[in-house]
Amino acid sequence: MNFSSEQPRIIVVGSSSIDLILETDKIPSTNETVLARGSESYFGGKGANQAVGASRLGASVYFIGCVGMDPLGQQIMRNLVSENVNVGFVYETDREATGTAYVTAADGNAMIVVVPAANKCLSTEHIDAADRYFQTVDLVLVQLEVSIDVVEYAVKKAKKYGKKVGLYASPAIRLSEEILNLVDFVVAKSGELYTIFGEDQREEVLKKYFNKVFVRDDTNSTIYFDGTEMKYYRNDKDRTVYKMGMGDAFTSGFAVALCHGNSIEECVKFGNEVSARVSVKKGSQSGLPSISDFFS
Repeated sequence: MNFSSEQPRIIVVGSSSIDLILETDKIPSTNETVLARGSESYFGGKGANQAVGASRLGASVYFIGCVGMDPLGQQIMRNLVSENVNVGFVYETDREATGTAYVTAADGNAMIVVVPAANKCLSTEHIDAADRYFQTVDLVLVQLEVSIDVVEYAVKKAKKYGKKVGLYASPAIRLSEEILNLVDFVVAKSGELYTIFGEDQREEVLKKYFNKVFVRDDTNSTIYFDGTEMKYYRNDKDRTVYKMGMGDAFTSGFAVALCHGNSIEECVKFGNEVSARVSVKKGSQSGLPSISDFFS
């Protein structure tokens, strides 16, 4: 695994939120009421998770997002600043409240409802405002908790300047062939292939997008096709305690490793290790490792 002395520069375009987690004995079924043992709140949002993850791994990170003009928005801004994420392009809106997510968690499983709120106010104009930064970074990360128009616009702007682009395709929607061809890597959940690609045969998807699509499941396994054979990586299952944020952690780890010039295989291994570490603590950002954790 190679880590050069050069600090990677990454733009993350995406969502931020406050996650309210309810701990229950079981996930309620339709029309069922259950009692929660307690509730806790954490910083979240796929974009913010990846921004914090990449920053802790030594990257210089610019986050482009939108929060409400409310106390939750201020909490998110302060947290990003404390994590050394540049918030010069995090916009405040009075049209919507800050994004939230409501999570019911039981026995390592979770049911999640996301309220995008201010996240849906992010626009292509906000992307244009950061144009000069798109020209200077090494890689751009996007997810799907903001408008698909914004995601596609950011991808095209990054490729206009010849930059690498990573896409975590969650929450899953059908992606255009144009975007799939433009991005350098796609992280997808194993149960969402048909929604994303219009094809649910995993091997067919992976062979079509070899060394580009990385399919993950909640045991922290990752599979991809390297052009010759299927490659499968899995960390110690016993370390997977909390599943929230594992996909974001993998994506940030993969992206940073890629910026340092590592092979696809090494990027996958590192992404898996970052994901494994985040899963031992509650909350999507709490367990994100620092680069020093790998060299101490």
